[in-house]
Amino acid sequence: MLQLVIGNKNYSSWSMRSWVLLRQAGIEFEEIQLKLSYDVKVIGIERYSAAGKVPVLLVDGRAVWDTLAIAETLAELFPHKRLWSAAPGTRQVARSACAEMHSGFHALRSHLPMNIRAALPGRGMNPEVQRDFDRLVCLWRTCRAINEEPGELLFGHFTIADAFFAPIAARVATYAVALPEDAAQYIAALHKLKAVLDWHDLARLETEFVAGDEPYART
Repeated sequence: MLQLVIGNKNYSSWSMRSWVLLRQAGIEFEEIQLKLSYDVKVIGIERYSAAGKVPVLLVDGRAVWDTLAIAETLAELFPHKRLWSAAPGTRQVARSACAEMHSGFHALRSHLPMNIRAALPGRGMNPEVQRDFDRLVCLWRTCRAINEEPGELLFGHFTIADAFFAPIAARVATYAVALPEDAAQYIAALHKLKAVLDWHDLARLETEFVAGDEPYART
């Protein structure tokens, strides 16, 4: 039995990655949604993980935390879902891309927090954020260049890498980020994924306001 502990859908980009991965891959799970406090702490998370962060995947009650660990666990549990590319070389690049997304792009994260309900064109953009987007475009082109399958996603069919970049697509929409044509096409492909559409729809239904995730809100 799988359970996924997540935070608010409007704000929690980390939760979005694991949720989209499970839903788009057609893996059944029970959702446990916690709420973020005004200072972006997860209320009640200590019941599920001492790390204090979402998401947490519970596998028969055992906690797996951190999005990379969750992704690798799901790839092991469901090999037939092809969550990584089959070719070793392609898979190595995919893992590297996910790891870079996981640990990098600090300017983008800081200045363009995920806020699906909002429309904030141009807010937060600065030279450091632009450099992060330039690197993302380069990274996506590297993935597409070695892709051996047809399709609009990075490696043809849906993979862990696409789940990891889904929150970037949300930020592009919120902040109206201008991208080269090929990158914009990839973002559009992410927005067409059923799991991404569902997450966005559910995020827009939320009414909680988390001040720590709303740096551009008027007070």
